[in-house]
Amino acid sequence: MLLKNNGLEESDEEELLDLLVDQPISIDVDKQEEAKMTKGDKIADKVSEIAGSWGFILGFCGFLIFWIVLNAYILEGDNQIDAYPFILLNLLLSCLAALQAPIIMMSQNRQAAKDSLRNQNDYRTDLKSELILEDLHDKMEEILRNQRKIIKYIEEDNNK
Repeated sequence: MLLKNNGLEESDEEELLDLLVDQPISIDVDKQEEAKMTKGDKIADKVSEIAGSWGFILGFCGFLIFWIVLNAYILEGDNQIDAYPFILLNLLLSCLAALQAPIIMMSQNRQAAKDSLRNQNDYRTDLKSELILEDLHDKMEEILRNQRKIIKYIEEDNNK
């Protein structure tokens, strides 16, 4: 019924059902993506994993506080690495942001592609399940029709 509404003939529908039932269509998206990951992809994922953690945020805040305290209070005069207004720190932060953002975007783009592949896999699995259920429903209807015919035949035979 589902396929008939899409303009397929009954023989085509049977072939498609046989193909869908006999062959697995679901795939392990994570394994498939992992198999084709490059070193750059793995590095981007690791950087994104680290940069998106509370450990990184807290550690980086600690580094900023250390840098400011070191240069404002501990080191004095000509010994300061980066005197107030901390131009070198600003440069380091800008460079970190300029490198970190595209790396994180690469990881997110690959994750989006993986999600799209997972969605396609879910759709194929859902379609297969729907077609199998529809086929089972049709077969159950046929069994019920045959059962009614048999009951009717038995009742007619008993009434004779």
